[in-house]
Amino acid sequence: MAASNSLKNGKSEWLEADGLGGFASGTVSGLRTRRYHALLLAATLPPAGRFVLVNGFDAEVETPEGRFALTTQRYASGVDSPDGITRLENFTLEPWPQWTYSVPPGKIVQEIFVPHGSAAVVCRWRRQGGDDSPWRLRIRPFFSGRNFHALHHENPAFDFDPESTAEGERWHFYDGVPKVEVRGNGAYHHEPCWYRNFLYDEELARGLDAVEDLAAPGCYEFDLGTNPAVLIFSGRDLGRALSPAPLPAVELAEALAQAEKTRRTAFATSRLRAADAYLVKRGSGQTIIAGYPWFGDWGRDTFIALRGLCLATGRLEEARKILTTWAGTVSQGMLPNRFPDGGEAPEYNSVDASLWFVIVAYEFLEAAGADPGLNAAGDILWPAVEAILTGYLRGTRYGIGCDSDRLLACGVPGTQLTWMDAKVDARVVTPRIGKPVEVQALWLNALGLASRRNPQWREAFEQGCASFSDRFWNESRGCLYDVVDVDHQAGQVDDRVRPNQIFAVGGLPLTLLTGDRAARVVQTVEDQLWTPLGPRSLAPGERDYVPHYQGGPQERDGAYHQGTVWPWLAGAFVEAWVRVHGATPGVKAKARELFLSSQLLRADLPGLGHVPEIADGDPPYTARGCPFQAWSLGEILRLEKLLG
Repeated sequence: MAASNSLKNGKSEWLEADGLGGFASGTVSGLRTRRYHALLLAATLPPAGRFVLVNGFDAEVETPEGRFALTTQRYASGVDSPDGITRLENFTLEPWPQWTYSVPPGKIVQEIFVPHGSAAVVCRWRRQGGDDSPWRLRIRPFFSGRNFHALHHENPAFDFDPESTAEGERWHFYDGVPKVEVRGNGAYHHEPCWYRNFLYDEELARGLDAVEDLAAPGCYEFDLGTNPAVLIFSGRDLGRALSPAPLPAVELAEALAQAEKTRRTAFATSRLRAADAYLVKRGSGQTIIAGYPWFGDWGRDTFIALRGLCLATGRLEEARKILTTWAGTVSQGMLPNRFPDGGEAPEYNSVDASLWFVIVAYEFLEAAGADPGLNAAGDILWPAVEAILTGYLRGTRYGIGCDSDRLLACGVPGTQLTWMDAKVDARVVTPRIGKPVEVQALWLNALGLASRRNPQWREAFEQGCASFSDRFWNESRGCLYDVVDVDHQAGQVDDRVRPNQIFAVGGLPLTLLTGDRAARVVQTVEDQLWTPLGPRSLAPGERDYVPHYQGGPQERDGAYHQGTVWPWLAGAFVEAWVRVHGATPGVKAKARELFLSSQLLRADLPGLGHVPEIADGDPPYTARGCPFQAWSLGEILRLEKLLG
C-alpha cells in the first residue's frame, strides 16, 4: 500500500528534544527540508554551542522479493531519490516518531527517539508480517559536524576514518567538533564518499542558502530477524553517559526506551509532554529555549513562557531554578534578553524582559505559598526585583528611565527594545521610541506588585496609573495609543491599532483599565486584530500593514510585526475578553469555544503537538516562522488553566 498524499507531501515536523538544548527533528514524510533537520544536533555548552553531527541516513531493505528503499532525499538537480517515500504507509508521534513502510512481503517499522538528558538518539527498525525468510537492512548515515546555523560542503579536511571501540565506531570529523560514537548490532562496512547537493525547501523559501554536501563514511548492515536493528548515535562526552556500563546495543536501546516511556507517561497530556521540550539545562540551573529549531534562550521569551510551561502546570521547582538562574544576571537594572549561541557575553537590549521577570517572580512566590524550599528563592529573587526597579527609576541603558509623569520612557535611534524587535540592516522596523503602551502596563504592574512587599514603590505606582489613564486613551478610535511621546517628543502619539494595548486589560495580574474603556479596547482588538491563530501585530488598513510573512530575510523582517499574527498574544487577549465579560463559568466556556478551539485543533500546524511562532495576517493564516515556539504553547497552557 503506497503512502497517502498527506504523508508523501507532508511538511508537518516532529521534534525530539534532549533537555540540553540539542534535538532531533524532521518531517513526517522523511524528507529533510531545513538545515536544522538532523538526527543528532547537540549542544556543547548547554543550551548553546550547538552542532549538527548526524544529519540523516539512507535506508534500504532486501527481501526475497527484491530490494526496496525506505528513504527519499531531495537534491538540487530536481531529483528525489531513492523512492522510499512511496512505501510510507503510516506515521505516529506516540510515544515517539514511528514510521511504517510497506515492503513485500511485509512491513518495516522505524522509530526514532532521544533519551532525555543525553546528547544521543536511538534509531530502531523491526519487521512485521511476512514469512521467516531472511531480510537484509542497510543504513548509510550522513555526517557533517557543523554549526547548526551553517551548511556543510565537500572539503578535504573531513576525516572519514573511524576509530574502532569496544562498543562500535567513533568519528572525529574536525578539530573543535565533538566526536560521534555509533553503537549498533549491525556490521560496519567502510565505503567513504560524498553525497552532494541536498536541497532544503524551507531554506529556499526563506531566501537562504539551501544546498548542502554531506559525508557518508560507510554502511551498516543488519540481519533483520527476531531482534530489531539498532543504531545509537551519541556525542562523545556530551550529556550524561548512556549507561553505567557497556551494554549490547539491543539491550541498551530497550533500556533507554523503557526509561523514556516511563518518563513520558508521567505527563498527563500530550501538550504537557510537548511543554517539557523547552525546559533545558543552563550551567547548574535551568532555562527555557524560546523555540525550535533555531532560537536559544531569550529573557523575554523565557519569562513569558514560564508562566504557562511551569506555573500553570505546577512545575514550581523548575520555575525556581529558571528564575534564580536568571536573577544572577542583573546589570544596571537590566536582565539580558539574549545569550549568544557561541557562549559570548549576554546582550542587554530589552526594556521589557526585566519587567516580565519582576511579574513572574512575584507570581512564582505567590504560587509557592508556604513551601519553605520554594519560598527560600525569595532571598535571591527579591534583591533582583529591587535592583531592576531601582535601575529603571534612576535610568539605565538606551534611554530607559522613569519620567516625571512616572511612566517609563525608553529608546534611542537604531536600537529595538520592545518585543517588536525586527531590524532590517540598520533600520529598526518598529522603533517605538518613547512610551510604548505594553511597557507601561508591565512597569506599573511591576511597581504595584513590588509595593505589596515594599511600600516605597506605592507612590510611583499610583502616580503612573493616573498618568496612564490621562495620556493613553484615544477617544476617536475607542482604544489606546500604541506609543505616546514618540521619539521623546511630548504629545506626539502613534495611534495605529496594535495588540500591545491589550495588556492594559488582560495578560497581567493588575488591570489598568476597567469599565467601558476596557470593553472598548477588547472589542477593538477582537474586531480588527483577531484571527484563528491569535491577534495580528497591526490592523489591516493601517499604514505599513503587510499581509504575508514570506520572502527573503529583509522581506520577512519587514513583515514580522506589521500584520503578522502572533499566537502568544492570545493569552492576554482571551484573559482580557473573559474579564470584561464577567469571568463567570459560562463566559469562560464561551471563550474556550470561540478562541481556543481554533488554535488547538488545527491539524495543519507545522510542529506536531506544538504551536507555531507566527502566521500570516491574511487568510488562510498560514503558519510561519519557528514551528515549535515556547511562549505560544505556554500561553495556551496558561489559558487552559484560567478557563478551567
